[in-house]
Amino acid sequence: MSTDGWKNFGKYGAAGDPGNVHGKIALGAALEDALERMIVEGGIKSPVTTRRGMKARVRYLTSVSGGPAAMAEAGITAVPDTVKAWAKGKQMPRPENLEKIDTAYWNLRAANIMSNPGPFKQHLDNGGKGTRVEIHPINQAPVLPSRRRDNLRVRKVQVRYVWGAAVDAMVAGDTSELAKVWDDIISGLDSDWGAYLYVSHVGLGA
Repeated sequence: MSTDGWKNFGKYGAAGDPGNVHGKIALGAALEDALERMIVEGGIKSPVTTRRGMKARVRYLTSVSGGPAAMAEAGITAVPDTVKAWAKGKQMPRPENLEKIDTAYWNLRAANIMSNPGPFKQHLDNGGKGTRVEIHPINQAPVLPSRRRDNLRVRKVQVRYVWGAAVDAMVAGDTSELAKVWDDIISGLDSDWGAYLYVSHVGLGA
């Protein structure tokens, strides 16, 4: 396989596996996964089916900007007095409303974090230490045997300084900028960097 940036990617069969994608696509997916972990791990731990978990979610929804809209979008039609009773723990919502409360809470938390990605950037920057990136090479099974490479392996690199641009690009859905970030990441590899322009998976240790 060529290491010239895969100008002819797919010519010898690599495109036969839909999991083989440009690094910018895999990086975007990895960022979304890391963001989801941050959203979940920093969120309310108690299940919504417990009084404590329900109260915490309703209090968030009634005290944070965008809460009423999130509740309405989730299909919650309870009158204000009922919502107040939920927030105080005086009344437990019906199961169908518990599910809607949970949906509204996570949707609003995700939206608020996406609208203020600074903490996520700091999380990835890790005090200047950066984040470990695990790069899985393409699946070569569909590649013509004569064009396969035996020395492709999972690469692990500690990446610094790119995370602000990477997060901004992910939030904006700007794949051109993600491509530039990916080029920066793989440029830290050796002369085989071109063999990792397309990959099967990218994981972030964050």
